[in-house]
Amino acid sequence: MTFMELAKERYSVRSFSDRKIEDEKLELIKEAGLIAPTAKNNQPLRIFVMKSDEAMEKMNELTRCIYGAKTALLVCYSEEESWHNPETPGYMSGEMDASIALTHMMLEAWELGIGSCWVGVFDHYKAQEVFGLGKDIVPVAIMPLGYAAEGSAPSPRHAGKRPMEEIFKEL
Repeated sequence: MTFMELAKERYSVRSFSDRKIEDEKLELIKEAGLIAPTAKNNQPLRIFVMKSDEAMEKMNELTRCIYGAKTALLVCYSEEESWHNPETPGYMSGEMDASIALTHMMLEAWELGIGSCWVGVFDHYKAQEVFGLGKDIVPVAIMPLGYAAEGSAPSPRHAGKRPMEEIFKEL
């Protein structure tokens, strides 16, 4: 499968089966996050793998968007370790770095036959508190992971794309 085929085929899974992810596949997903590029290679990522019943119960309390997954990643970054742009005071790379890593993991998961969904609808401050992350560790997204339930399908909005000329402008 080419990258474009993979990218076009992948969709946000919103219904997971009870089947657990094999450890070796989870390790490959984690490796995809590890090799993702980060600004100045600072690697400020902190990715929490939620697999225990207790951790997943907390995830389900944080968001309605776990969709029955038995595994989820809480993707965060360290503010202190993020690259701080000297040309733009207050701008740091952490959220971008975490997003790149999450995208790598999402695509690797799909290649392995494992679905995921990028979830941003949760109280980020409550996640810091519930998991004892401290103020320096900033949550970016939750990514439930697992095998899609039978009948799982892309959202009707999945195929809708804006025209290329609306997105890309040549200057």
